[in-house]
Amino acid sequence: MSSEALDYSHPENQHYTYADVLEWDEDFRAEIIDGKIYMMSPPVRAHQGILMELAFQLRSFLTGKPCKVYPSPFGVRLFPKEDLSDDTLVEPDIVVVCDSSKLDKRGCNGAPDLIIEIISPSNTQHDRIYKFRKYLQAGVREYWIVDPQDKTVQVHILNTGAYHTTVYDKGDEAPVSVLPGCIIKLQDVFAEADPDIEVVE
Repeated sequence: MSSEALDYSHPENQHYTYADVLEWDEDFRAEIIDGKIYMMSPPVRAHQGILMELAFQLRSFLTGKPCKVYPSPFGVRLFPKEDLSDDTLVEPDIVVVCDSSKLDKRGCNGAPDLIIEIISPSNTQHDRIYKFRKYLQAGVREYWIVDPQDKTVQVHILNTGAYHTTVYDKGDEAPVSVLPGCIIKLQDVFAEADPDIEVVE
């Protein structure tokens, strides 16, 4: 999902919290990271094809199991506070949550077990740097960065306070560490990234 600062109806120098988010219109989509707002633009078709295939494979594996998969739009408060003053709310492309106590009617409160982001040229820095740091800080156990253009997946596994990275190519089968026995067939995932579609947002 493309995320760009800034919506001009919201002052750039304002520090936003989750309490502010609750006052926004339901059709207004944005993330806040450290109180800064990032607008979310509609994804391209290749992005959505990849998202749906990943969600399908995860959902198929998780049928009858306690963990749940949620595709975007799905809000995640990485550092929730009772007074709603937390200032980071993200909408990853896909999340898997195994602790049902973290779920409420609006989304997830705390770190999901797995987060998947599908990058585009416009949000590479956002997902590889800003969100990477926040997911590590929050204790997200596994973070996937899917690159539709290179047809690669960077899998970051949390271990002793740091992410350890493995890169998989389009012909590989990538195991999901937090879901033992779950193997994602990347050939099927990247079949949804039509080479004739320019992956630009």
